[in-house]
Amino acid sequence: MADLPPRYNTISLIGMPGAGKSTVGVLLAKLAGLAFNDTDLAIQVAAGATLQEIIDSRGHLALRAIEQDILLSVPLENSVIATGGSVVYSDAVMQRLRGAGPVIYLKVDLDTLSRRVAAAPPRGIASGAGMGYADVFHERTPLYERFADIIVESSHRDPQQVALDIYTQLQRPIGRKTCPDMSAADTGHYRDPAPADKAGP
Repeated sequence: MADLPPRYNTISLIGMPGAGKSTVGVLLAKLAGLAFNDTDLAIQVAAGATLQEIIDSRGHLALRAIEQDILLSVPLENSVIATGGSVVYSDAVMQRLRGAGPVIYLKVDLDTLSRRVAAAPPRGIASGAGMGYADVFHERTPLYERFADIIVESSHRDPQQVALDIYTQLQRPIGRKTCPDMSAADTGHYRDPAPADKAGP
């Protein structure tokens, strides 16, 4: 194990599709000496279908249900978890993740996200019928911010630098309620999460 305090042996990344959770997660796991778990990949293995195929055949709520089942049962210890973008709709999952270790929101602006998603292969996004990417962004952003212990601005930054900044912050053996203020441009924001936070539908 690397230099992380024991409370940081589980690290969860949240954010929109296209935010870089998988890329940053792999790099962060290597830095921290932790395993890497990609929820989207686990969903596809469990269902024997791609995310989009699940949505097309069973609907977006089925995809969210599979994601919830996986994250309520998968071992979290000694891992960096790259969650699916819709994880914040599940109070039960978010409470489990927050109980296991810090939850880090990779915050990326809508224009940057839209360009990334347009340039990438099609991906299944668990959203209601008629909702565009911008609609999903505006609906989920308050939930990401509500559940995050650390918010890292990642719009125009190299994934390696984002991972290194997160790793550097997490080496500090300090609790969530005593974290110092950091520059958003350099190391993101520490937040003091309210224990009664709940996600809406």
